[in-house]
Amino acid sequence: MTSPVYIQIHNVIKRSIESGKWSIGDRIPSERELAVKFGVSRMTLRQAIQTLVDEGILERHVGSGTYVARRKVQEKMSGVTSFTELTKEQGKVPSSKTLSYHVTTPSLSEMEKLNLKEKDQVLRMERIRYADETPICFEVATIPAQLVKEFSKEEVTSSLYHALEESGYAIGHAQQTVTAMLASEKIADYLDIKRGDAILRLRQITNLKDGRPFEYVRTQYAGNRFEFYLEK
Repeated sequence: MTSPVYIQIHNVIKRSIESGKWSIGDRIPSERELAVKFGVSRMTLRQAIQTLVDEGILERHVGSGTYVARRKVQEKMSGVTSFTELTKEQGKVPSSKTLSYHVTTPSLSEMEKLNLKEKDQVLRMERIRYADETPICFEVATIPAQLVKEFSKEEVTSSLYHALEESGYAIGHAQQTVTAMLASEKIADYLDIKRGDAILRLRQITNLKDGRPFEYVRTQYAGNRFEFYLEK
């Protein structure tokens, strides 16, 4: 199965950064230049760049360009974040709208985060998640396809953690990274906010009790509707 074109471009740019072609803090070529180089539309190129931005590999500077991201100061958070359970604990009703749901080949980033091989496949889904019908976040989740091959789409999209636990899997720990960003036009439209509004981006790798990573999630939260609470 061939990866989508934007994932192929994502992989080429990621390899270029890892090989030292571009270093931390370097400005990469403009979207127009890269679109010409790869022979694709600006929309396809922009999707590849946005994927790298969502992963924290690149960062956009308004009016300046796109740069290889600098390392951030990190703070550990405790606990595993499940949007469904978190929303219920707040006395709200969780729901979601699935925008895409398909089995495909993993990107380089997905292979690294989930300890996969090139021949492995993943389920990649995009969805908007709601609390009491108010859009809270846009999420891209990647899961090893083999792990959820017996699950229905409804089980995976409504509450993956519950479906796993019902099937005898025990959820372990998660690594979470939170950064502040400004909403793109696409995210603003999804979350019913204004372009440039503050958003919180969460990147999370969740593991089973036996240490196997089973979920790689990139989530963007409306900054005025969600907050993270850290307990020490």
